Amino acid sequence: MIEVGGSTPEEAMEAALAIVRDGATDSSKIYPAGPDATKMWQIRADGAGLAGRTASGEQAWPGWEDSAVPPDQLGKYLRDLEALMAQHNVDGMPYGHFGDGCVHLRIDMPIDTSGTPLREFMTDAAHLVAKYGGSLSGEHGDGRARSELLPIMYSEDAMKAFGQFKNLFDPKNLLNPGVLVNPDAVDAHLRRPAAVEIKASSGFSFEHDEGSFTKSIHRCVGVGKCRADNMSAGAGFMCPSYQATKDEKDSTRGRARVLQEMANGTLVTGGWKSPEVHEALDLCLSCKACSSDCPAGVDMAQFKSEVLYHSYKGKLRPRTHYILGWLPRWLRLIKKMPKLSNFALGFKPVAAMAAWVGGMDQRRSFPQFADQSFSAWWKREGKAAALSAGTLCEGSAALSDAGAAGVAGAAGVAGAAGLNDDSAGTQRKPRVVLWTDSFSDALAPVVPQSALKVLTTAGYDVVIPEDEACCGLTWITTGQLDGARKQLEHLMSVLGPFAVNGIPIVGLEPSCTAVLRSDLGDLFPNDPRAKAIAAATHTMAELLTSPETKPAEWTVPDLSDVTAVVQPHCHHHSVMGYKADEALLKQAGANIQVMSGCCGLAGNFGMEKGHYETSVAVAENMLLPALREAGEDDIFMTDGFSCRTQVSDLMDIDGKSLSEIIAARL
Repeated sequence: MIEVGGSTPEEAMEAALAIVRDGATDSSKIYPAGPDATKMWQIRADGAGLAGRTASGEQAWPGWEDSAVPPDQLGKYLRDLEALMAQHNVDGMPYGHFGDGCVHLRIDMPIDTSGTPLREFMTDAAHLVAKYGGSLSGEHGDGRARSELLPIMYSEDAMKAFGQFKNLFDPKNLLNPGVLVNPDAVDAHLRRPAAVEIKASSGFSFEHDEGSFTKSIHRCVGVGKCRADNMSAGAGFMCPSYQATKDEKDSTRGRARVLQEMANGTLVTGGWKSPEVHEALDLCLSCKACSSDCPAGVDMAQFKSEVLYHSYKGKLRPRTHYILGWLPRWLRLIKKMPKLSNFALGFKPVAAMAAWVGGMDQRRSFPQFADQSFSAWWKREGKAAALSAGTLCEGSAALSDAGAAGVAGAAGVAGAAGLNDDSAGTQRKPRVVLWTDSFSDALAPVVPQSALKVLTTAGYDVVIPEDEACCGLTWITTGQLDGARKQLEHLMSVLGPFAVNGIPIVGLEPSCTAVLRSDLGDLFPNDPRAKAIAAATHTMAELLTSPETKPAEWTVPDLSDVTAVVQPHCHHHSVMGYKADEALLKQAGANIQVMSGCCGLAGNFGMEKGHYETSVAVAENMLLPALREAGEDDIFMTDGFSCRTQVSDLMDIDGKSLSEIIAARL
């Protein structure tokens, strides 16, 4: 990727064409100045983070990160540098200011336990760059990392002059000792070898980091993209808490550094229970935005869950963990008496007492429980109505009635014959599973009802599993990972047979759908059902737009009368991505303003006492101002129950899901 300039756009274009001609390649693409070029340039801006991993996924480190040679020597230097890396059996991805001969490079030095490999490579590399009349540090300065190597680049007289100059102004060597003059060894102050190895144990597997919590938290190399206001530019969602407080400890980088100090054991000495660790993680919304927006792939939500898990394992937990963390369990009870629950919570003293017991902020209101849950509606009237209307096949009813064991056999026949054909060779509707999460079931049944209408109208044979299947989201966010596993074990017994037979699963609540696409596999790294479910799970928009799953003879209804402020749920953005939803809405003619950044409620976070101010500040960053500026007939659209709850609570505006908006216009 090369950027060229010129005094005019035409001159710049001619320079680009000349590079392509001289490159003797037919594999090229030129982006004139504009949005596409800006997106490409973001790759370069994210370089320090992206280069923190090699192409094979190994962790790469700074050290030899900004060497420079005269530009006319760059080609020879790069070839020799590549040969040197091969000699030391290390790798890295060079990028940088090649036009000025400056090379940024992070290398997968094996420094987990010793700095010797780094020292040996850098000594050889220093001789190499000096051979070409170059610099050890062409941009960022020498500092502790390279001062010992300066005699390779400078003459003895120059080094002596450095010492005399420093002694003139600092005769007692108080200022920056060990740097430039009488330098410390290259490997004297490395952080990574000093870190205690914390292996995954009964919590998350951290399979993507070779089962090492220590390796995972050291993904952060201080790039600081989490401190940038990416939201106002529509370029990301992280880090909402930092945008609200502007305090470094509330940034992804700040939290990662505290966790690194915990592993190091010098400044933070109390392990999992260290007050510094819990203070740093307290305002983390577990939005998971960093898992996609951070170029180094830091997932602070996962780290927070892991810390809470080990801190409270086998011990008494904060009461919010039992109330909000077990919310799906309480919802099962409330579904049996929703009207009574709503009536009781309508009295302020009762609501205040309930909030106190649950550790919730008194300024928060309780959501209304549906008079009839989706599961109850389906069993009592929905299934019969669908069968009589011919929108549900008997085969689906048989599948859902068969239970987990029966489903495996029935779906196996469908898988063998082809999912769109029955055993007689007659064309049949494509089968899809509509999975209703705990929140949609008990608190927003209109969402799965609308989704059912959309799917059946689009020509799918919809399967509604008879058994409820909770994803354990609230157990995960409160660090109750043993409880989450129990919930997910049951979910895999319900959804697994469909997934392993290639039947798509549609999730409605983004945070729950994201669990199936991400956390499930990390908690069950060796269970093939987990991988199958992750691969089979789709959002509604993904199902309706993907070439493999979209209906053959159905188009989304006209939405040209819709003008909407759209809030993608954070987990929707970070795990599934919102491109399919945007494409579907624009295809239907909707006029949409898509928000960046979190709504601020983030599940249990905004409900908990002590988080209200931060929760509101996050919402005020972008979402609430956009809604105030919206037209009278504009719609607030979001699939996230938390997002709808936040806006309803703070602005008394009812949000609509994508399924509801499409269903209303069928």
